[in-house]
Amino acid sequence: MMNRTFLSTLFLSSTIVLAQAGPTAKGLSSLPTPTILPVVFTKTVSADHSHIGDSVQARTEQVVRLASGSVIPSGAVILGHVVAASPFIYDKTPYARQQPSTLSIRFDSLQVAGATLPLNITVRAMADPLASWDAQMPNVNDDRSSPSVTQIGGDQLNRSEAEVVSRDGDVVGYNKRDGVYAHLIAHGGCDGSSVEVSVGIYSASACGLYGFTDVSAQEVGSPTEPSILTLVSTRTSPKVWKHSTALLEVLPNQQTVAAR
Repeated sequence: MMNRTFLSTLFLSSTIVLAQAGPTAKGLSSLPTPTILPVVFTKTVSADHSHIGDSVQARTEQVVRLASGSVIPSGAVILGHVVAASPFIYDKTPYARQQPSTLSIRFDSLQVAGATLPLNITVRAMADPLASWDAQMPNVNDDRSSPSVTQIGGDQLNRSEAEVVSRDGDVVGYNKRDGVYAHLIAHGGCDGSSVEVSVGIYSASACGLYGFTDVSAQEVGSPTEPSILTLVSTRTSPKVWKHSTALLEVLPNQQTVAAR
């Protein structure tokens, strides 16, 4: 089992920003598109211990630059709540078809510059703590003086170099002083983009769940069901561990009011 103190320190240190260019996002009533929020969850939420209305908390883990030139700082708080939770109960009846366990959460708002902005997002990608931790550890077979790391999704990042490259050697992103940025690449059910966005520890093509064994995403948020993430399993009670990470992608043309 990993040292949890070390893991906590690692994730905290990854959010430290040496410099930020541009004003914070004051005066906004909603987040523009395209905007990607790389976040880390700050508490565990599980289907077997949660109740409807329980809080869900996360924070941005790098600076997010908006098209206007303003920024959302690292550490901005994301709030949400549980909308459904049913624990897994094993049915011992011979040949029984196991009933699914469900965990459904809604991302409600982003707290930034003293304002509360509604969140209307889709969860583009999400990784458990181990997958997120691995994305920050040097590749063991890299014999360079400054080893690379493998982003969630497979891109290669060398902290001493500007370019982020794909498995094919193509430049797909850039490592800047306040985080990693890329043009999103279409993959699976995720669309691409021609605008540079924040991706944190994720690849430009990252899409779906990483490290969530025996769990699938029934809902990740859509224009008709924005900001809803529903995890299901017929083998275990789904949970989002503390230190899990995600890419939250703002949906276009959504003007709803933040839930209270």
